[in-house]
Amino acid sequence: MRHRVIFLVDMQTFYASVEKADHPELRHKPLIVAGDPKKRSGIVLAACPIAKDHGVSTAEPLWQALNKCPNAVIIQPRMQRYIDVSIQITKIFNNFTDLVEPYSIDEQFLDVTDSQNVFGNPYEIAKKVQNEIAYKAGVHARIGIGSNKIMAKMACDHFGKKNNTGIFELTPDNIEKTLWPLPIGKMFGVGHRMEQHLVGMGIRTIGHLANYPVALLRKRWGVNGELLWQTAHGLDSSPVSPGTFTEQKAIGHHMTLPYDYSEIKDIKVILLEMSEEVARRARKKNYRGCVVSTGVRGTNFEFPTGFYRQVKLPFSTNYDLDIYHAAADLLDKFWDRQPIRSIGVTLSDLKSDQEYQLDLFGQLIQKEKLNKAMDLIYAKYGRLALFRGPSLKKASQLRDRVGKIGGHLK
Repeated sequence: MRHRVIFLVDMQTFYASVEKADHPELRHKPLIVAGDPKKRSGIVLAACPIAKDHGVSTAEPLWQALNKCPNAVIIQPRMQRYIDVSIQITKIFNNFTDLVEPYSIDEQFLDVTDSQNVFGNPYEIAKKVQNEIAYKAGVHARIGIGSNKIMAKMACDHFGKKNNTGIFELTPDNIEKTLWPLPIGKMFGVGHRMEQHLVGMGIRTIGHLANYPVALLRKRWGVNGELLWQTAHGLDSSPVSPGTFTEQKAIGHHMTLPYDYSEIKDIKVILLEMSEEVARRARKKNYRGCVVSTGVRGTNFEFPTGFYRQVKLPFSTNYDLDIYHAAADLLDKFWDRQPIRSIGVTLSDLKSDQEYQLDLFGQLIQKEKLNKAMDLIYAKYGRLALFRGPSLKKASQLRDRVGKIGGHLK
């Protein structure tokens, strides 16, 4: 039986690379893609290699990046353009294999096991994929090769991104020499808190974890402890699944606020607008849901405050006020009254909107008629043609965010 060959293909500084491809005159200049510097979105989303050579890093404030690289060209993000290019790149992958699984807007898994019969050995296929993306999209791809998704991901992140070819294969034969000496915080799936726990146990490298008794890890963290051990050994049985995002499990909306919100009446304005957006997206995708989740995060990242809670409704819905009332109840019960920096609302346990349980007191028919009327108005006149009174208040973010993707310009 032929061994599996999995790629994780990552686009180098994706947003910045797309901008340079669209603006060839900027090819040899330091370029930063960043949000509005007057707001919290004024952070570096992507920096080209030239800007990174000046010390610019992703997620730092734009003013800080400009102190390091004063002559950088600043471009605000064009999210729809990046989505279009990502889709174009997926089509390129489909020329090599039908087993393509998007991992993020700039990373995708490919199973090229059977593609070797047509396109050559794994390295040859990787070079062809690289060249095709560079020629058609103007973006440089880095590729990790492994026998599974975990190995491919770590091969790309730790080695493919750092060598001249942009390609690296992680195998059972070289994992001990290449991966195990890395600090434990570099391992896929280990966040800052887990890193602290592991270091406290004397586990400072990935190799230390790989050689730690799995029974003790399982005793401390259950199945997650064993999963950590398996990751250190490069073990992963999950397939590359092209339909991963076909069936949605939840529809959510999260927002980093432009300033700290501390009044519940102001927070509920945002909550209402987010509930309206979640309901609109659910209707557009022909879903209803019966689990509403709400979460907020406080302003202090070193000592996080906030909550994330959910409630199951006795009926499925895609009506905005049903979602809002559930979310507002969670806010009333669990918010600690400390200022918040970000907030989110999610509708989950999704079902087709053709399937629903009748609710004698839920005014289902009236809600359906209202939904259809609102959606017709939105489609014809735009999102700002109809909104509820609270969106006239100063706390509202509706006008600022309408027409944006992820809070950024299209």
